[in-house]
Amino acid sequence: MLLADLCAGDGGFSWADGAVLWKLRVPRVLTALLSGASLALAGAQMQGIFRNPLADPHIMGVSGGAGLGAAIAALAAGTTAGWFGGMTLALSAFAGALGTSVLIVAVSSRVRSTTTLLIFGVMLGFIFSAVSSILQYSAREESLKLFYSWMAGSFSGTRYGEIAGIAGALLIGAILALRSGKGLDLILFGDDFAELSGASVRAIRFRTMLGASLIAATVTAFCGPVGFVGIIAPHLARRLTGTSRHRTVLPFSMLTGAFLALCADILANLWKVPLPAGSTLALIGIPLILVILLRNRS
Repeated sequence: MLLADLCAGDGGFSWADGAVLWKLRVPRVLTALLSGASLALAGAQMQGIFRNPLADPHIMGVSGGAGLGAAIAALAAGTTAGWFGGMTLALSAFAGALGTSVLIVAVSSRVRSTTTLLIFGVMLGFIFSAVSSILQYSAREESLKLFYSWMAGSFSGTRYGEIAGIAGALLIGAILALRSGKGLDLILFGDDFAELSGASVRAIRFRTMLGASLIAATVTAFCGPVGFVGIIAPHLARRLTGTSRHRTVLPFSMLTGAFLALCADILANLWKVPLPAGSTLALIGIPLILVILLRNRS
């Protein structure tokens, strides 16, 4: 039977419905699944490296660096009209996120205190946010609209080429993460223990941060600064599996992150005016984090 026959008929599946499905619905679902899995993988790795349950790309300042890169692009568009668009914004955000990640990796090679590294990442995020706010005052109104839309975070509007980019970054990051799985398990007991066990802490940290940074930078560039997936998904994965072994936690974190991101996207689009996916994820993630913290204290 021809496809045209399937799409024809009263009350059947029309060509317009098919266009909406393949151009809007499917890309959005794929983006949510891949982005959630990517951010969860990056968060699980950062929590393992820094031995801190609050470490993730959003908290460590990577999203703030992406926002600063996007703000600089929006400011430049005020003096050079006609070139600013979604891809320019994504590339600028990617450069900002990647630059921040390189800075964090460089500092982590010199500072051994995980608490100091976490505070450093949080302070970076605040600094980048402050500078971005200052730059916004000089940007054009048209550029600011696109910038604010990106800052809200969304899984919609992506094309299949961009989805392929997120999938490629996830594949590379997953390969690097699985290669570092045993090393991350050793680092959980401390850097000294890992080194005495024959592991190269510096090499593991660099390789893991490289993959996590690539993942976080790519997702943030196309979807905006979506947070909380990287924090909550690894916690849920550890509770569901009952283990902290990264060869188990990493894939389960990806599945949990993909599920959370998809749920957030569905909830965000239940309203007449779709809500920002980033805000919806925060509403889901913050209560779960508080529940985990309260249970751990009891």
